[in-house]
Parts: sequence; C-alpha cells; structure tokens
Amino acid sequence: MTQCIALLRGINVGRAKRIAMGELRAAIEELGFTGVRTLLNSGNVVFEAKRPNIGKTAAAISAAIQTRFGFTVPVIVLSAQALATIIAECKHSQTSVDPSRFLVAFVANSSALAKAKPLLAQAWEPDAISLGGNAAYLWCASGIIESKLLQAFSRATGDEATARNWATVLKLQALVSANQNSNSS
Repeated sequence: MTQCIALLRGINVGRAKRIAMGELRAAIEELGFTGVRTLLNSGNVVFEAKRPNIGKTAAAISAAIQTRFGFTVPVIVLSAQALATIIAECKHSQTSVDPSRFLVAFVANSSALAKAKPLLAQAWEPDAISLGGNAAYLWCASGIIESKLLQAFSRATGDEATARNWATVLKLQALVSANQNSNSS
C-alpha cells in the first residue's frame, strides 16, 4: 500500500463549496481507498492506495466530489515520498519565523511551475519565492492576504496550484508518519 495525500483546492472557504470532513472521508473510502484521514477543515486527506496512478486518483476524487456534492474542485494527489521530497527541497529559513506566512504551493504537474518562473526575476522583498521540482515556496512577510507575490503567483498558476502553510505541511507529514507507523505495528 502506498500512502497518498489529496489536496483539494478552494473548499470550505467562505460559504461556497462546503464539504464536511466526515462526508469527504466517506466519498474517498467509496472509491476503494483505505486508512482515510482528514486534517483540518480545508481539504487535506491522507489515505492508502494499491499502486496508485496519481493523475487518475486525483481525477477520480474530483469526479466523486462532483457527483456527491455537485461542484468541481481541483484535486492534487501526491505520494508520501513526494511530500517528503518537497519538504526536503525547502531551503527557506523563514519556515521557523512564522509558519503561517510561509506557503508551499503544490502542483500536479511541474510544468505549472514554469508559469511562475518569471516571478523569480522580480524583486518581492520582503516576500520571497523559490521553486522546487514539484512545489513553489512563498514567504509572505506581511501575511498572505496582503502579499503581492502570492497574488502574482496565483494569477500565473491559476487552478493548477494549491497552497498550504508550513505548519499544515508538517502536520500532513506527521499524519502520514502516524499512518505508516500504525500499519507496521
């Protein structure tokens, strides 16, 4: 079994696209995935899959949400190993300063990051951006709402990226580790 993480973009923000986490877990379990656990109320799901095809898994989850809840949601799925790589690639010292202002933007396809590459040539101080293989790292010094960098990144990547703050990323890693430890016991 492979540990996977599904990141749903734009649910439970405001009054639109509301999904109770219990209902989300049930929808993913109905697809045949096991060990389904959610983190927070913002569309973070950890589950196990037999030989997953990441793209097909994301499409299946998205289709299940459309069918069950009546709206579309972009879904990015990655393996626990891919999450570990994304965390390891992070070289920003700001992660310990204020994890709520440091975002990791996940993409399903690294070509989406090419759209953000021009942002590297611009001055964003005190904000900062760097790109990894399958994620972008954004330091939003004045907070995410005020960040011109985050706005520019969102315009460049559109629905192809979904961001989580560093604290959430580490919680996802801990949840994956807890699932792996409980399965090996």
